[in-house]
Amino acid sequence: CRAALLTGRFQMRSGIYPGVFDPESRGGLPLSEVTVAEVLKAKGYATAMVGKWHLGVGVNGSFLPTHQGFDHFLGVPYSHDQGPCQNLTCFPPDTKCFGTCDQNLVPVPLLWNQSIVQQPVSFPDLVPLYNKFSRDFIADCAQRGLPFLLYYASHHTHYPQFASQEYAGQSQRGPFGDALSEFDGSVGHLLQALQENGLLNTTLVFFTSDNGPSTMRMARGGSSGLLRCGKGTTYEGGMREPAVAYWPGRITPGVTHELASTLDILPTLTALAGADLPSVTLDGYDLSPVLFGSGKSPRQTMFFYPPSPDPLHGPFAVRLGKYKAHYFTQGSFHSDTTPDQACHGLTPLTHHVPPLLFDLESDPAENYDLLQSAAGPEIWQVLKDIKLQKMLFEQHMEFGESQIRKGRDPALQPCCIPNCTPKPSCCHCS
Repeated sequence: CRAALLTGRFQMRSGIYPGVFDPESRGGLPLSEVTVAEVLKAKGYATAMVGKWHLGVGVNGSFLPTHQGFDHFLGVPYSHDQGPCQNLTCFPPDTKCFGTCDQNLVPVPLLWNQSIVQQPVSFPDLVPLYNKFSRDFIADCAQRGLPFLLYYASHHTHYPQFASQEYAGQSQRGPFGDALSEFDGSVGHLLQALQENGLLNTTLVFFTSDNGPSTMRMARGGSSGLLRCGKGTTYEGGMREPAVAYWPGRITPGVTHELASTLDILPTLTALAGADLPSVTLDGYDLSPVLFGSGKSPRQTMFFYPPSPDPLHGPFAVRLGKYKAHYFTQGSFHSDTTPDQACHGLTPLTHHVPPLLFDLESDPAENYDLLQSAAGPEIWQVLKDIKLQKMLFEQHMEFGESQIRKGRDPALQPCCIPNCTPKPSCCHCS
C-alpha cells in the first residue's frame, strides 16, 4: 500500500510482495522506482516525511526516504510493533504497552534522516515531536516561499496503541480511542500550521488510511462497521477506506461515491504541480475531475490483491462501477474473532466459479450474491464485462523481482551502537 501510494503503481510491479519488510530485510523499494516526492522535487518542491516508512532500510540506510526523494525524514523505518515493547511505556505516566510485539529484534528506533536519535523510541513523546517537526517544516517553506509536499504516515491506530500525556485516558474508547484522539489532534496541528502561515487556501490536504481494522485485536483493533471482515482480506472491510480531500476555495464541500485509490495520489499531485509523469506503467488516474469538476472519476475499475499476491491467482477480486466480483476469497488472522467465519485466519483459499458478485451500492456488506438469486441477462453481462477488464489488466500486469524474497540479514538492523554486545538488546540510546 505504501509503495503503491508513493509510486502510483501496484506494489507487485516494484517487487513489494509477499507480505511486508521486517527490520532485517535485505530488500526495499527499488531506487529505480520514481516516487511522488521525486516528481515534485523536480518541480522545485521541498519534501518531508514524518512517521512510518516500512519500505526497507538497506545497507547504510540505502532504502530510507532521503534516498527516495524526501529532503527530510523524522520517523520509524518500519512498523512500530517490529521490536520488543513489553517493557516500554505506551501511555504516561507508566502504562506499559499491551502485549509483547516482535521479540529478538533491536528496540524500535526513531530516525532523523539517517541517524538514530532514540532507541527504543519513546512512544509518549513521539507525536508531539512529529507535530513540531511538521509545523516547523511548513513555517520554513512558507517563509522561503517554497511549494512543499509533506507525507505524514501516522502510526495510529496500529498495535500497540500509545498516546502522549495530553490524550492518555481521555477518550471513552480506551487505548484505541486515546490513540485515535491523538491522531485527530495531529491533523488539527497541521491545519493550524497552514492557517498560521497563510497557506490554507493554497494547499491541498489529503487524508486517507492504509487498510481495514485488525479485528484479531478485538476492542483494540478498530471496527469495520457494516463492512465485511477486516485487514488482510479482499472483502470491503479489508480494502475500503475513508478519504477526505480539503482545499478551501477550490474543493466544494460534499460527499462523493466515486471510485478512487491510493494509486491515484501520484498522478493527481503530478497534474496539480504541472510536473511530468514518470515514463513507466502507472496504475493510477488523475482525480482532478472528482476534486474540482464534473465529479465523474476516471477510475471505473479496481483490482484487489491479497497480502501475498502471485501471477497464477491474479487479483482475488475486481470492481467495475458499483459491482464487485470475487474470484478467490481467503480469511486472515488479522480478521479473526469476528462472528463471520469467512474472515478467519483458518478459512482456506477458496476459488469461486462463477465468482461471487455483489452490488456495492445496495449491498456494501457483501451479503447477497447476485448470482444466487435469479440473475437476469443484465447481470450476466456485468460478469462478462468484469471478466474482460480482468483479462486486459492481467495481460499487462508484470510482477517485479520480489524484494521480500531477497531474505534477511540480522546485521542490517538499525543499531545506535553498531558494534555493541549482546545484540539485539544492547542497541539502547536516548
